[in-house]
Parts: sequence; C-alpha cells; structure tokens
Amino acid sequence: MLTGSKTTFKVRQMLPDIKERMLSQTGVNARSRDLFGLRCLPGECVLQRAVMVRKKLTAREGRGWLSGTLFCTHFRVAFVPQDSPKPDDNADPVLLGDHDVALASIEKVVVVGPNRTKLVTPNSSLKFTPEELVLYCRDMRVVCFLFDRLTPESQVQEMTYSIAKTYQPPKPGSVLSFQNAALGSVEMKQFLSNRRRDAHMNWFESASDWEQELERCGATSWRVSSVNDRFEMSTSLPRFIVVPQKVLDTELKKSFAHFNEGRIPRWCWRHPRGSDLLRMASFQNNIYHEKDDIRNLEMILFGCQSSLCVVVELGEELPSPADIQLAHSRLRALCLGDISTSMSVPDDKWLSTLESTHWLDYTRSCLRKASEVACLLRGGHLTVALQEVEDRDMSCVVSSLVQVMCDPHCRTMYGFQGLVQKEWVMGAHRFYSRINYHRDNDKEEAPVFLLFLDCVWQLWSQYPSRFQLTEDFLLALHDSVHLPLFSTFLSNCQRERCKRSQNLGQCYTPVNGWRDVLHPDSSTDPSDPPLPPVWDWSLQYSKPRQSRFTQPVPPTPPLQPLLNGNLNTNPDKHRLTDAVPGSVFLLSRGTFSCPTNLLPWRSSSSSGVYKKSHRRALSSENVPGLERLLKAWALVEFPQALTSTSGPQGPLDPYEPLLPLLMGPCMGLWRECYLRGALHAQAFSHPLSANHLHPVERLAQEVQQLKDKLEQVSTSTDPTPPAVTTEPRRADTNLNQNTNNGTFLFPASRPQSAGALRAAPLPTSANQHTSRGAPAASAPQSRPAHKDTGGSSKHTFLFGHSSVIDAHPDQRYYSASSTAKLPKSNGPSLAS
Repeated sequence: MLTGSKTTFKVRQMLPDIKERMLSQTGVNARSRDLFGLRCLPGECVLQRAVMVRKKLTAREGRGWLSGTLFCTHFRVAFVPQDSPKPDDNADPVLLGDHDVALASIEKVVVVGPNRTKLVTPNSSLKFTPEELVLYCRDMRVVCFLFDRLTPESQVQEMTYSIAKTYQPPKPGSVLSFQNAALGSVEMKQFLSNRRRDAHMNWFESASDWEQELERCGATSWRVSSVNDRFEMSTSLPRFIVVPQKVLDTELKKSFAHFNEGRIPRWCWRHPRGSDLLRMASFQNNIYHEKDDIRNLEMILFGCQSSLCVVVELGEELPSPADIQLAHSRLRALCLGDISTSMSVPDDKWLSTLESTHWLDYTRSCLRKASEVACLLRGGHLTVALQEVEDRDMSCVVSSLVQVMCDPHCRTMYGFQGLVQKEWVMGAHRFYSRINYHRDNDKEEAPVFLLFLDCVWQLWSQYPSRFQLTEDFLLALHDSVHLPLFSTFLSNCQRERCKRSQNLGQCYTPVNGWRDVLHPDSSTDPSDPPLPPVWDWSLQYSKPRQSRFTQPVPPTPPLQPLLNGNLNTNPDKHRLTDAVPGSVFLLSRGTFSCPTNLLPWRSSSSSGVYKKSHRRALSSENVPGLERLLKAWALVEFPQALTSTSGPQGPLDPYEPLLPLLMGPCMGLWRECYLRGALHAQAFSHPLSANHLHPVERLAQEVQQLKDKLEQVSTSTDPTPPAVTTEPRRADTNLNQNTNNGTFLFPASRPQSAGALRAAPLPTSANQHTSRGAPAASAPQSRPAHKDTGGSSKHTFLFGHSSVIDAHPDQRYYSASSTAKLPKSNGPSLAS
C-alpha cells in the first residue's frame, strides 16, 4: 500500500509535465473550457505555455509587475495572473482578456537578453536565452513580459518561437485565418448568430432609424428617401438618405449625375436654432444642366431654407489622407521608439520632434474648421453644406465634430456610437482601405478615423464634465480599430457590408442596371465567419472595464419650442438685410466669397449650361452683408457655452457649442494612448525599476515643485493683492485664439485688470476640469503684457478686431507669456 501511494503521488506530480508535453507536441483544441487557468474560445488551440512569467504593468494599471502564466494560441498571446479567479464555464466567451494581446495587433517582437536585444522574426534563431519579451502593437501599446530564473529555458525558447511564427505581417490570407481562429468554430458562429444588437443606440440601417433621428432633431421639413435602396443611384451612399420633403424621388434621380460618385447633398443634422448641416461631393462641371435639373439641384441644396446657403470647402485647409498617414507614422516612431536598435529621441528635443510630426497641427485645423461650422449653424435660418471632392474622409471628421460640439446627445456613449454609425459607417468612409489590414494598398492607408478620435479627446480634455463617455471608451474604440474582427471596419460602404452579410453578387444588364444575385451555396462557406459589430463591447471587455466607459452627467433639458425654426429671442437683430433669397456663399480659409463658378449651373462661362436660374445670382458686393450677419450671430452671448457652472446670466445652455481652445499650451498629446508603454519600454531591465520614474517624469515633477515654490514666494511678498473687479462678460469675448496663424474665432474684449489676465495655474489633481498640459510648459504667473496692438497687429479675426483676452476662471487658457521657451509656432504640450 505504501509503495502504491508513493507511485500515485509521483504520477500526480508528473501530470502537469505530461500535459505540457502533449500541449507542445500536438496542441490542445479547447472548446470553451478551463485550460491551465485560461478560458479558451470555442475551437481555440493553445500552442505553448510558460510558467512563472511577470507582466509589466503600465502607469494606468498601477505600475509594478504581475506574476502569472503566459500562453500563446493561434489567435492571441494570453496572460493569466497567478491569483485570478477561476473562469466561469457558463459565461459568454470573451475574445480578449484584460491582459491579452491579439496576434493580429502585434507589429514586432523583441527579446532582451544579457546586454543585448534582438528583433525576432519567423526565421530568426536565438543564440541566447531571452530574459524579457517585448511586444510592440499596432495600437501603440508596448507589452512587456519578464521570464523568471526558474522558468524552464525550453519554455522560454519555445514561447518566443511560437509567437514569432504565429504572428505574421498581415497579408490577404493571414487576416482570414485570424478571423477563423477567433470566430470560425461552429459554436462561435452559433453564439454570434443568436446575439441581438443593442437597442439603446441607433444603427441607421433602416428607414425607421433615420425617421427616429429626424424626430429627435425636430427636422420636420425633411423626409427619408429609399431612392438608393438597390444602390443604383450611388454605390457608396447608404440605402436610405434624407432629402427635403418637397423633392420627389423621380426628381431626385436626375440629380445624382451632377455630383462625384453620385453623392448628392443630403441631410446630416439639424441645429436646435433651425439651421441644417449637409454633406456633398464636388460638382460635375461637364454635365449639361437642364432647367428642371437646376430647380431640383437648388431645392436639394437649400433644403427647407429659402434665404441662405454656405458651402464650406474642406479640401484647401484640412490635411490630405497622405499628410495624415505621414504624420501618424512619424508620431508612432517618436512615441514607440525601438529598443532593438537603441534609437530614441533625446528628452531636450522631444517636444520639437513632436511638433515636426504635424499631428497636433492637423488636429488643430480640424477643430478650427468644425468650430467655424458650429458658429454658422448656431445663427439659424441657413444651410451649411460641407463639400469635399469625394465626401468620404474629412467631411466625416468635420460633420462628426460639429455634432459633438453642439449636440449633448452625441457626447453620450450610445449617442456617440450612433454618430459614428451615421457619419462614418453609413457615410461610406473607406475603413477597409484606410486601415489597410492586409498591408497591400499603402497608397490608400491613412488613419483618418484615429485623427477624429484624437480631436474628440481634445474636446474631452477641455470639457470632461460635458461628456458622458470617458477616455477609457475612446481608448477601447482606438484599440478596436486595429483588430480585424469587426464588420464596422472591414468594409468601405454599406453595399459591401450587404454583399458580405447576404452573400450577394451583382450583374449588370442595360435594362435593369445593377442587380444582386444570390449564390445559394455561398452561405455554407466555412471560411466566411460572421463578423460582429465593434459596439458589442462584451465580446472584448469584462464588465468592470465596461463600467469605466461612462461617467454620470446631469440630464440634458428638453429643447425649447422653435419659433419659426429659430431660437433667437430677437430675430430682427440677426436678419440679413443685404442678402438676397437664394444666396450661396463659399467659406474658405476663414473668409467668405461668392465666386462665379461656385455653382456650375449659375456660371456664365460654362458651355452648354442653362444660364437662367430660378434664383437670383449674387455679386461680390453682398459678401460684407453676410459677414456682418455672421458677426452678429457670433456676438450672441457665447460665454455660457464654455462655463461649467451656472453664472449670473442664468442656467447653462447645453446646446451652445463647445468651442475648443486652440493655442499651443491648450492642445495636448493624448498621452494615455500614445505613451502608455513607450516611457517604460525604453527604461526597464529589472522588476525593481518599476518604482523608478522615467527621466521625463522626474523632470516634470521638479518643474512642478519649482512652480509651487515660486507661487509661495509671490504670495508671501504680496500678502494683500489688489482686489479684482469682475466685470460683466462681454458678448464679444475672445474664446478661441490661435497663435500659430493668428486667427481669432471671435472678437476680443477690451483690456481688463492685470489680475484678471493672469494665466490659470496648472492643476495638481487629475480630477480638475482642465487641459492636461505639461508642467514644464508653464510658469506660475504671466506678465500683464496686454497692450492693444490696434492696426499694427498681424493677427486676423474671423468675426472681429484684435484685442486682449477676457480670461475666465473656468477657461483652461495660458497666455503666451506664461510659457517657458515655447517655439514661435504652436508648441505642443505633453498632456496625459
């Protein structure tokens, strides 16, 4: 009996080794069960396991190291902490755990050994035992693992080789195999097919969804048209579009040929003051315009407005997709670095290198253009049409930012998800081409959507209390873009999504045009797994992570009743006396004009064009009248839009636009996204270094300490500072200044006392309502150098004349004199 007991005990001790050998030799096909503490997906195959591994935690995760077990499957690199609770086998499957990395998200693998580093590829051979494993991800994360001395060398070697061979640079075949690895099993297909979509958000896939949006915005003069139901009029537009009530579908069909790709002017959003926001592509100048065509075109362009239309040209001031791609690649190289080559930017040149990437400049230009459009819409009684050559890139950015600035619903999580569905997914942004999952079309690659997320973060960082969604939500959406598993990002338009989900092909006949043909055997194709939408967050994140996506905000009061489509209490004050009904103006580079070739059918120089329009053409003499009107609209008490509390002027108006501050110190770098792994990946070699700060962080702390001491000295030398008399806020307060090109969105007020012009000190708490600027870029107090430059000023103003700023306590604003050695242009700040 004793011998048998010893034998049984030895066998039990050998069971983990036996399992490990079977695991490394044949792989394990686990179906939703617990395998060595890892909750596997249905059909997921574990390739390798390494015990006694430590994962380096980022500052957001609490710093330090976390002990556990590292796994490599044919879908992900999974890390299971040592003290993690046992997974529930009855729970719904989760694609990625809190410490997991998808193989498709890995950009390169670097191992660190004794006094050496090496970039590992599928054909690499290691002549040393790695001590650390560093995974550089496409979403700008840097995940670091440290192997313990007691970790078997065979596990370390095989784990490194497994990750290097399983992770492959994306190509057409690898993306499909990755999708099959995660979603291709029979159990996973059945699980996804039974999931229902979230009913709290608007998907904009049916006519009732669009009608619901029209009802929410109070756009009673518009209707939903199904003229493009079969994608015959335009292959890139959605099945349903919103057009004026008075335009019939038979008349609408004649208008598609006059615009690029058939993308006619269509309704996006209605401001509570009665203005409408439209999007359209550029005009086709070589089309013959019949008299009926002209009438239909102008009815669509003016919508339900009869007096004024402003066409906003987006191509001249905003960056091109190639510019965005170049700036983002430079930003990646700066923020991630590369420990395999020991190349990094010196700390004293980091900010200047960041400025040279032009990423913050492009973010600033998008926010500035969206602010101009928001100010126009606020006036009421006009139509603003965003025009882009193809209407599929920067028009998505500007239209979305305008609605985030003006509509509190779009600052909630469900409202923001519906906004992305409406303006990006249904607006036919080329996600598949711009993200370039296969890396087979580098010319089309451009992270336009990531630029938009950065712009939203800039607004959130300046007005965090006005957003229900949080930075965690923006980070989750940013990371999901790099995961080729979601139908949201794997198509360029709704037509392509319909073809994939319904397995449709198309044929063309001269009589019927394009017609969809169903292939009866294509629905059983096992290599075509169902792709869930990105908004199904429970597939990616645990409930504790999802709970951090939102924060409580006060409820939005209902809209005030519209008075003839306008909320202005004094309509006569804002009436355009010089404008003629049917006026069309062009807003470009901050100025208004009326070029003769703005509307091709009104141009007298075009050949073959019907020259007599049913609307009266404008001359350049009417432009000052429009500018006076816009100036008057901009002067209507904007301060309430930017204050976080109710002041003496009454309660907060939630529909006033959130106009961002665009000066260099106010535009910060999204540190939690771009620097969440870089500062620590370049300066770690042992777990004890987890308690040591990076030199940049130590420098920031020293500057903050010096700043606090200077404030104490200034307080002690002047114990009784002069009382600051608070003057009533002027309607022409300068709330948006840009030192790069000297553009002021609003006219500035007259000089006030020097105490009122002092720069607000940088916060010491992350919970304060302020922009996250680097402490090194500020001084405790700015000099009261606020001379009125008058006519000698080189600045230009969109809506007024030069003067100083009325610094409000709630404004996160720092004057140029309060910065330390800022460059002449907008110097970027390192913000968290």
